[in-house]
Amino acid sequence: MNLTALAAIALILLLCQGTATLILLARLFKGATRRPPLVKQEPTPDLLGKVSIVVPTLNEVERIAPCLEGLTRQSYPVREIIVVDSNSEDGTPELVKEAGFFDPRFRLTNDPPLPPGWVGRPWALHNGFLESSEHSEWILGIDADTRPQPGLVETMVKAAEEEGYDLLSLSPQFILQDPGEWWLQPALLMTLLYRCESAGVRQPRPETVMANGQCFLVRRSVLAELGGYQGAASSFCDDVTLARQAARAGFSVGFLDGS
Repeated sequence: MNLTALAAIALILLLCQGTATLILLARLFKGATRRPPLVKQEPTPDLLGKVSIVVPTLNEVERIAPCLEGLTRQSYPVREIIVVDSNSEDGTPELVKEAGFFDPRFRLTNDPPLPPGWVGRPWALHNGFLESSEHSEWILGIDADTRPQPGLVETMVKAAEEEGYDLLSLSPQFILQDPGEWWLQPALLMTLLYRCESAGVRQPRPETVMANGQCFLVRRSVLAELGGYQGAASSFCDDVTLARQAARAGFSVGFLDGS
């Protein structure tokens, strides 16, 4: 390869890098005017029993204890906490049952065998939705490795109702414990920022909608209209898939800073 070809390749790479940098800077500047992070709200009587929480689990015994503790500290907006276990073999169900002794809102169930065309996580969430109370207005999907803080549920529901969202998920605060995570996480976040907007910036186009399934709130009526998680059955990014499906159907989707 001659010097002219090498120079041309270098120029193309520099132009691509410059374009990517401009996109990132533009989105960072938008962040200055984005919606600020959520502020903890207090529960009010109108929220009584509005929310069913669904937690999918598979061999989570090493990680789920902080999640269970955090869920027990949620107030009366939570009608029920449905833990859908996919045949864990490490003692996860026993931890959930123990939590249920102290908080009767916990309910442990096992999802049926995985059917063709489904991935495990959306299948568990779908079955949790099907088993949830019809009296709940909202379904909140929570991952087993999260640490829900007191006031999370009422804060999310109030934000969704006041700002007109049918589906709302949060950008979390990460707890990094490994040196590799300190290097990897910023790179992942910059990649997401390049492809999507910052949390708190409204997404005008369905194809740019971002979501986080770790903390994923959706109106029960909307989820029913979408067919539960069927539209994300084979997706390994079921959160983004379902959120974009909802946006294409005309529903209002939000992704806010929950840190």
